[in-house]
Amino acid sequence: MNNTDFVFNSRKQVDWWLIMLMAVLLSACDSHGTRDAHEHGATHSHHGGAGQGGTIARLTKAQRQSIDLTLGTFEQMELAAIIKANGRLKVPNSNKASITALYGGVIKTLRVDVGTSVKQGAVIATIVHPQFVQLQEEYLAISSKIAFAEQEQERQRALNTGNVGALKNLQQADAELNVQRTRRASLFQQLRLMGIDPDAVTYNNLQTELAVTSPVSGIVSQVYAQLGSYVDASSPVAEVVQNNQLHLDLHVFEKDLPFLRVGQRVHFRLTNNPSKTYDARIFGVGASFEDESKTVPVHCAVDGDKAGLIDGMNITAAISLAEISSTALPDDAIVDAEGKAYIFVVVDGQAHDHSHSHGHIGHDHGEEPSYHAEDWMSFEKVEVVKGISEMGYTAVTLVNPIPDQAQIVTKGAFFVNAVLTGTAGHSH
Repeated sequence: MNNTDFVFNSRKQVDWWLIMLMAVLLSACDSHGTRDAHEHGATHSHHGGAGQGGTIARLTKAQRQSIDLTLGTFEQMELAAIIKANGRLKVPNSNKASITALYGGVIKTLRVDVGTSVKQGAVIATIVHPQFVQLQEEYLAISSKIAFAEQEQERQRALNTGNVGALKNLQQADAELNVQRTRRASLFQQLRLMGIDPDAVTYNNLQTELAVTSPVSGIVSQVYAQLGSYVDASSPVAEVVQNNQLHLDLHVFEKDLPFLRVGQRVHFRLTNNPSKTYDARIFGVGASFEDESKTVPVHCAVDGDKAGLIDGMNITAAISLAEISSTALPDDAIVDAEGKAYIFVVVDGQAHDHSHSHGHIGHDHGEEPSYHAEDWMSFEKVEVVKGISEMGYTAVTLVNPIPDQAQIVTKGAFFVNAVLTGTAGHSH
């Protein structure tokens, strides 16, 4: 074989090996692209992102927490026959108190603020005034005056018995003794009213401060005084209310009065926080119009939880005219779509293990977080028919039955529906 043939054959072998190498590379790229597409689709399906489809939506624990998803059950509400009314929360005057000082003085310490809880007899402030020391000094001095008056009385009685002294002098001694004893009794009571124990008063133990105490247990609603300010008996230092005795005062128009009676149930919500509903019952209906509003006050006792309720809050109420209950859910639990209404029900046993599709996701897209079976929760989209809506609740009727005591999404249903329909978006 000559040199020319050797070179020619060598080139043929090199070309053959290049062709084989390119075929292998093309095959590998095609396989990798197919696998990436398959795994990318799996990522979309199991992350509750775009287009889960069907009637089952799956959310992770992190997703549920991010939207503050809340579960609940059907409630029985009187929504059909009601009277709407506005009103205000009020604590009766018998359950509120103005804290005042019995004697004028300058505020030295102030121990409460608005919202502070106090017990009956608790010290809320202290005041100082030179008069306090003067009264104690006078109380100590009166004892000496009484002792001198008693001696004078005995001396005049002895003189009168021996026909030496005049009866007039004895009578004057008796009168003086009575005056001193009366003054002592007065000072004794004044010191007690000031919170000072008269029996503990000595020349070496004169109190310079007086304690201002609360006459009732409750919550401080107002603080009028400040450090260094002067207060007297007509100037309250603070006000305390007993919020556990809150009443609901409604303003009802004359035309609605014939439908009211004691014992009727009332549902109400705060004007500035309509997310929670409270209950009350009518215990009294007014007999006269209130001011010039042509409305009559209706008094209701608040039942159950009173947390967050404060004297003076404005409310909106619905008075039930009949004990006719409807199956109802909060408005946030219902989603309107394509002319129909839906709710989302937790599907028992649907927290499936999706970990098999997350073990090796996205070699070229970065590692995805690993989810455990207990992280997932499944929700089924269930059709309902809506009825009357009042006070943030809507009466509903199921198109198809669901298990008793089924857990229903009462807050966050809109987001669950967005996940199901693929409008919530997703990311890697």
